[in-house]
Amino acid sequence: KDLSKEGYFNNLTFTLNKGDKVVFLSKNSLALTKLFDILANEDSEYKGNYKWGVTTSLSYLPNDNRKYFEGIDLSLVDWLLQYSPVKDDPSFIRGFLGRMLFSGEEALKKASVISGGERVRCMLSRMMMSNSNILILDEPTNHLDLESITSLNNGLIKYNGELLFASHDHQFIETVANR
Repeated sequence: KDLSKEGYFNNLTFTLNKGDKVVFLSKNSLALTKLFDILANEDSEYKGNYKWGVTTSLSYLPNDNRKYFEGIDLSLVDWLLQYSPVKDDPSFIRGFLGRMLFSGEEALKKASVISGGERVRCMLSRMMMSNSNILILDEPTNHLDLESITSLNNGLIKYNGELLFASHDHQFIETVANR
């Protein structure tokens, strides 16, 4: 699919090096979402090519994460369990949810009725569980409160893997990105 005809990008080339935390800035946020969808293998229509290293493992936080939650009649524990490498230990799952402020009865909420900020926190739990060495975050601070943004910011500063992200939060960009 020729994305230049759709006004996204043409002949885009870049290399991601060890330790890179790259912010992508654009007046067209749809172009960034399209790029991240392609790099995360979420866009099945893309006909171009790109190559990840052999030892890479990828986690993606899409800007629009509704498809992961809509019509899902599961508690947050059961929702996260479907992505877990450990299938028979609810305390393992609750530990990840607890880090995102879903403790006790909060972890039993239905995934289909949570707020936008709660969905982002669930997706971050899912990403932490995967222990990936490359993260792609499309507007990760959207829907989060200030305390959650600060925690995410501090976590990404300490994160040892590579990061591709888009954000409109100047402070977040200044403290996380090194490229």
